[in-house]
Amino acid sequence: MPQVKKKKPHPTRTLRVAFIGAGAIASTHLDALKRIEEVRVVALADVSQRAMKDKAAKYDIDEDNLFTDYKQMLRKIKPQAVIVCTPNGLHAPASIAASRAGAHVFVEKPLAMNATQGKAMLDAAKKARRKLVIGFQYRYEPRTKFLKQAVDAGKLGRIMFAKVQAIRRRGIPNWGVFGQKDLQGGGPMIDIGVHVLEMCHYTMGSPRPVAAMGNTWTYMGNKPPVGIASMWPGWDHKTYDVEDLAVGHIRFDNGAVLHIEAMFAGHIERDVFDFQLVGDKGGGTWSDPKLFRDEDGHMVNITPEWLEKPEPIIGIFHAKLRDFVDHVLYNRPSTAPGEHGLMVQKMIDGVYRSAERGGKEAAIR
Repeated sequence: MPQVKKKKPHPTRTLRVAFIGAGAIASTHLDALKRIEEVRVVALADVSQRAMKDKAAKYDIDEDNLFTDYKQMLRKIKPQAVIVCTPNGLHAPASIAASRAGAHVFVEKPLAMNATQGKAMLDAAKKARRKLVIGFQYRYEPRTKFLKQAVDAGKLGRIMFAKVQAIRRRGIPNWGVFGQKDLQGGGPMIDIGVHVLEMCHYTMGSPRPVAAMGNTWTYMGNKPPVGIASMWPGWDHKTYDVEDLAVGHIRFDNGAVLHIEAMFAGHIERDVFDFQLVGDKGGGTWSDPKLFRDEDGHMVNITPEWLEKPEPIIGIFHAKLRDFVDHVLYNRPSTAPGEHGLMVQKMIDGVYRSAERGGKEAAIR
């Protein structure tokens, strides 16, 4: 007799989720959430009616539950969880309002514009007895897991030094508000540097940062983008007031130090998105994952024969949202708690604060 394929049991719990922010990044989150049975997206809030209507049609969201005022949405819909996908400048007010309305919060990276706002977000969630998770998807990436497991197993020993790079030859975003400091908080350091910084810091074991030094330069984004072919031509140079390049040095309470480079545009050979660890027993790299150790009197390089290859972007977005749902519904530990987001935010703040002081060391508290 042919085998009858058993149907998956219907989930016993359902999480009613609303979005604050319905732009492009929300689409990736919505695509990922379609794969999580326990989730039902019940509402969208955004200043753009068109963006919301497009997504309502595609993701089967009731058009009566589209709001241009997220506070009204929170009052009327009372969602159990809220996903914040706004520009950085709205992360704090939207997250705090959601926590106070009784919703658990998932907020896209970075946590906020600065650590002061980030702490207010965590305080609001704690007071409301709600959960707050940060959207650090790269810690769910197989290469990160490979290095994290090696560090946790002691194969690298004591981590002494880390080098972080998120640099582009010509990659200034030509959409959104990435070039406007009052809405974004900064340039490549807070936008793309945060990705590699967070997964490196997580892999190191999340030590507490105590001081930072840094410098920033703006030399290309505030000029008309003419004469050079690039992947994103035609950025708005008139409103561009963030850095093109940021370089920082961060010290931790365990004695480790981290060097970070973040760049939207510069005269380099190629784009780099990577980090490297150096410990007293071994080292490792992320983008081409390897471990470097001494074994049996020889220097050896260890390369994994196979690593899981999730679908680009959607795979790690699914992983981070699955983690959030499990944290909220089943009280499982979060891989990306808001407290980690606050530590990363303090590091970024420290680099920027030092740069404003001409590179003098800035304490991190």
